[in-house]
Amino acid sequence: MRPIFINVGERTNVTGSAKFRKLVVDGDYAAALDVARQQVEAGAQIIDINMDEGLLDGAVAMRTFLNLIAAEPDIARVPVMIDSSKWEVIEAGLKCVQGKPIVNSISMKEGEAAFREHAVKCLRYGAAVVVMAFDEVGQADTAARKIEICTRAYKILVNEVGFPPEDIIFDPNIFAVATGIEEHDNYAVDFIEAVKVIKATLPYARISGGVSNVSFSFRGNEPVRRAIHSVFLYHAINAGMDMGIVNAGDLPVYDDIDAELREAVEDVILNRPQRTNVSNTERLVDMAPRYKGEKGAARVVDLKWREQPVAARIAHALVHGITEFIEADTEEARLSVERPLHVIEGPLMDGMNVVGDLFGSGKMFLPQVVKSARVMKQAVAWLEPFMEAEKAGKPREQAGRILMATVKGDVHDIGKNIVGVVLQCNNYEVIDLGVMVPADRILDAAIEHKVDIVGLSGLITPSLDEMVFVAREMERRGFDIPLLIGGATTSRTHTAVKIEPGYRQGSTTYVIDASRAVGVVSGLLSPTEKAKNEAATRDEYIRIREQYARGQEVKARATLQQARENRFNADPTATMPGKPSFLGVRAFDAWDLADLADHIDWTPFFASWELIGRYPLILEDEIVGEAAQDLFKDAQAMLKRIIDEKWFTAKGVVGFWPAQAVGDDIAVYADESRAEEIARFHTLRQQIKKSNGKPNLALSDFIAEEGQDYVGAFAVTAGHGELEIAKRFKDAGDDYSSIMATALADRLAEAFAEALHKKVRTELWGYAADEATTTQDLIEEKYQGIRPAPGYPAQPDHTEKATLFRLLDAGNNAGMALTESYAMTPPASVSGLYFGHPGSHYFGVGKIDRDQVEDYARRKGWDVETAERWLAPILNYDPGAIARETAA
Repeated sequence: MRPIFINVGERTNVTGSAKFRKLVVDGDYAAALDVARQQVEAGAQIIDINMDEGLLDGAVAMRTFLNLIAAEPDIARVPVMIDSSKWEVIEAGLKCVQGKPIVNSISMKEGEAAFREHAVKCLRYGAAVVVMAFDEVGQADTAARKIEICTRAYKILVNEVGFPPEDIIFDPNIFAVATGIEEHDNYAVDFIEAVKVIKATLPYARISGGVSNVSFSFRGNEPVRRAIHSVFLYHAINAGMDMGIVNAGDLPVYDDIDAELREAVEDVILNRPQRTNVSNTERLVDMAPRYKGEKGAARVVDLKWREQPVAARIAHALVHGITEFIEADTEEARLSVERPLHVIEGPLMDGMNVVGDLFGSGKMFLPQVVKSARVMKQAVAWLEPFMEAEKAGKPREQAGRILMATVKGDVHDIGKNIVGVVLQCNNYEVIDLGVMVPADRILDAAIEHKVDIVGLSGLITPSLDEMVFVAREMERRGFDIPLLIGGATTSRTHTAVKIEPGYRQGSTTYVIDASRAVGVVSGLLSPTEKAKNEAATRDEYIRIREQYARGQEVKARATLQQARENRFNADPTATMPGKPSFLGVRAFDAWDLADLADHIDWTPFFASWELIGRYPLILEDEIVGEAAQDLFKDAQAMLKRIIDEKWFTAKGVVGFWPAQAVGDDIAVYADESRAEEIARFHTLRQQIKKSNGKPNLALSDFIAEEGQDYVGAFAVTAGHGELEIAKRFKDAGDDYSSIMATALADRLAEAFAEALHKKVRTELWGYAADEATTTQDLIEEKYQGIRPAPGYPAQPDHTEKATLFRLLDAGNNAGMALTESYAMTPPASVSGLYFGHPGSHYFGVGKIDRDQVEDYARRKGWDVETAERWLAPILNYDPGAIARETAA
């Protein structure tokens, strides 16, 4: 199996980026943060931060920048590599970085004593380490020296220091090739050969390197440098290289490099025998000026692919997602073999293996893979009548059988569907039970179909509890097959702490996204690798539980009373929103879909296909730009059909009522006399200790305690018709269009929420009648008022949706309903409250103490255990520990 390569973004390194260096030296850290953000958006999975600049106090700069990153969720979601040649700078970073960092680097250049000392400190800080192939003699240049130094360092770290081997990352030194010095010609080969031996002989260790070094002799010719990086990585990754410091937004696809240039670069990288009377280096130097000034190495579009043999044509169609000729090519292939099954097992699977390799190496992206699946299914559909007529021979052998389901109470399945398609592309049979599937049905189906793996998916937080229940049921019923966990609210920590301990007879593995699914599944089904992979995961989860337990020390919080005394106080001079244009509810039977299309925020659409980047910049991204453009073109074409042919119906309902804050509750009244309270929303208050005069917020703070005030509510959906359309495509074997329709329905629902909120502010409530906002202003929330939703950070309790839906009569007015776990149906739905207060803003409640849980339970009419169950993710204590102490 080809390894997944991790991009380490290099542009936050003052020694490698003149722009970043200038920003940091000038103290413009806000702009420097944008550099880090751009790296993450371009696909960097780790960011390398280096502050080694003569004009800087490196330790201060490192500490300042890391503290700023901690407050930026879109940057802090990836790990940090603390990069410095000065130990004091590294240690300054270690003292303030979030999560598990990577230290770059330590080495034996000052001897073993200093090496051990630094390794022990890194171990205490919980950091992984990059170990340079550098000892007292100097940097390793040959394969033998690289292997010798890394082996020596590994034995010291693992056997003497007790360092976890999986936290060791060797950098065997990437040096420049094509310098004109003959001794340098084998540098890339030396690195690649050393990687193979290190991976084979030093268990669990990983390999990294500074990729840009290899092309240093061609500085000034960026297209050729990019080609060198791509070719070098292609071979190094195949050898076992795990990660590399490289500009994540600046790599051409290996197969898209001009064929002549690629061959010349490959000759240099692999130090092949020269093809002409000049050396490989001279040949590449002579060729290089032809590419200078191009945006990238020239793309060759093979317009003669139809002239290739049928197997090659089928492979080309699969890789490029071309359906136009696949039936004719499949028929030609069928006529050339003994049985139609041989077409599937031969050219079709050969082509899908190419797709799998390209996807695994980062050369294809999810939308392209799903298109490939569409071609495959169309070809199989052509062959099925012939196989049915044949009625002979054994069925096609699958790589394994996977059962997948969205758990009970949850209706979301875009991510699950994508994972299913990716697995099918790799010859796994996928049995998809759909959504809202109870535990007994999942397990009964697993037995009936004799599946090899069970995969669970979920989006809303109550799904986490259901997954815990399914795992325990698998244990109770004697299952021993692997269990996979995935979905937006799931995490490695939750899987390790809550799910895995309940299922000991089998293994439990968290799968972060579709790109990892094939590797995880193949590892769990491999007769030779299964035991090792499961053992490694168990060991990892033990460490996660231990780390989680250490981090569960109860942090001091303000008491509920103290938090209430520090509540938000409105600016008395602020202009408060007046009375809405009507009280009660108003329904919208069919909102104009074309209007909703104008309000779409496209960035999350690309994210749902695992293409990360902000729209419209993502369309120009060096790595995913082409895939993003193709996806966007297809989305626009389908969106036009959705609008023109009225595939979906957008229904919604909005309501306004007089309201009053009653402590941390919001009382809702039938009319302005306030004689009849018709509903009460319960809100939660932040209990973190605040400084600098900042208040402890609750949503009730944005409603007046005295005088006339109002609250609004809404529920909208663009999902009427969505499931039918998606099923129609799926039944036709077109998973790509099925997932596309669902993703667009989600975007239209969010756009509906945005468009309706604008109408509320400017007309229906009218407190901002003169508002002039662009679509981008709406996306960036540059307007007065908020629309928080139950289940989100400002009110984490999903059960508050029940009150909201009852007030709006969402069933009759919008055709919407709630599942037992309070997920909304249709799936493409949005709901929430409206606050018009000029000081209202979004926030997160954060962790809360038992005093608030008890108070909240009393206000809701619950027992404390029920409150703890629904508020589990935000508890600042362990209810189980309290129960055990009480019992004792």
